[in-house]
Amino acid sequence: MIVTKFGGSSLADAAQFKKVKSILDMDSERKYVVPSAPGKRGPGDDKITDLLYAAHRAAQGKKPFKHLLERIQARYEEIADELNVSMDFKEEFAQIARELEKGATPDYAASRGEYLNGKLLAKYLGIPFVDAAEVVRFDTEGRLLEEETNDLIGQRLRNLYRAVVPGFYGADESGAVRTFSRGGSDVSGALVARAVNADVYENWTDVTGFRMADPRIVPDAQYISTMTYRELRELSYMGATVLHEEAVFPVRKAGIPTNIRNTNDPKHPGTMIRANAGPNEQNHVITGIAGHKGFTIVSIEKDMMNAELGFGRRVLQAFEEYQVNFEHLPTGIDTMCVVVNEKELAPHKDEVLARIRELVQPDQITVSEHLALIATVGRGMVRAFGTAARLFTAISSQGISIRTIDQGSSELNIIVGVDEEDFEAAVKAIYDTFVRT
Repeated sequence: MIVTKFGGSSLADAAQFKKVKSILDMDSERKYVVPSAPGKRGPGDDKITDLLYAAHRAAQGKKPFKHLLERIQARYEEIADELNVSMDFKEEFAQIARELEKGATPDYAASRGEYLNGKLLAKYLGIPFVDAAEVVRFDTEGRLLEEETNDLIGQRLRNLYRAVVPGFYGADESGAVRTFSRGGSDVSGALVARAVNADVYENWTDVTGFRMADPRIVPDAQYISTMTYRELRELSYMGATVLHEEAVFPVRKAGIPTNIRNTNDPKHPGTMIRANAGPNEQNHVITGIAGHKGFTIVSIEKDMMNAELGFGRRVLQAFEEYQVNFEHLPTGIDTMCVVVNEKELAPHKDEVLARIRELVQPDQITVSEHLALIATVGRGMVRAFGTAARLFTAISSQGISIRTIDQGSSELNIIVGVDEEDFEAAVKAIYDTFVRT
């Protein structure tokens, strides 16, 4: 059994709907479908969800908003007409207008994109529609109740051979609509896959799986055929944006593999993500490279800090008091470095530094800004000799200085910090060393 999730680009217009139907018809095991709201049809176009948020803001500000709903309605009607699907959207949009006038929440407004797209897709496919508000449960604080949701979805779908369950939203115990964060349809798909104990969760989008490096930096970067959920976590945390690890947590926990596929290239196998993927099928030591800019290193120096009980805790306390998360903690005997997001630190930098001085009386504090972090990730690294040496040599051969180094105890990844201006060159050098040679 396969659960399929289709993103907004996969359902942007009638032509994309036809591709989705063709994909579903290719394999009878694809039984449950989780759609997003229609995305952009091209440059300059609007996502349905963005228009719904705009309508909500206008309604809240007592400004005209019905022209926005009319644009959205026209979009759905155009898709339905081209698909020869008879569906009357007038009452649906009249109801949305009434709810907005009464002060509906932004969650309610945004959820209507998936709700209506789900109803349209179900009618086009000729299969049942299940309103996510009836089976995806949140508490009154907007937190997902995963186990209750798992039971509700399982009970509802038990006697439905096929069904469409819209993504992105559910409802709390009072019946109020609640949404996940943007991109939450991925979570919805994973929840459905877990509830029906699917063999595979297919996540269909507009890219052909993960690449070994950002194609904007390495245009011909190879696709990753298989990877583990742990590798996905490392790569997504460091900036790989195809799919976030948190979005597939329900299936990861259940041991269900996730397959990233391209709606516009359905014959390509994409990237398969498993709990344990075995040896790298591409015969590379590394699985992928990811990173991004915008980091700051705060270096605290003090003689004999290693003998001072609670030193590290007090340093981190200074950051915590100003709501600044730390990313990494490279340390030495007399030096502790705290790597933080530059944007988070900037508004409180002076206060944080002053608080560190107050709490630990350091000999010196040095702040290095405009850094980029690059993670080189791969389950094959633990068995390969000299991986770190090859990595450092690749970067130094380009005349690039490494500002910080961090390797997890699992040996799954090595993270290096470089100046932002050297970011792209460093990524290319690592890719060339581990993939091209």
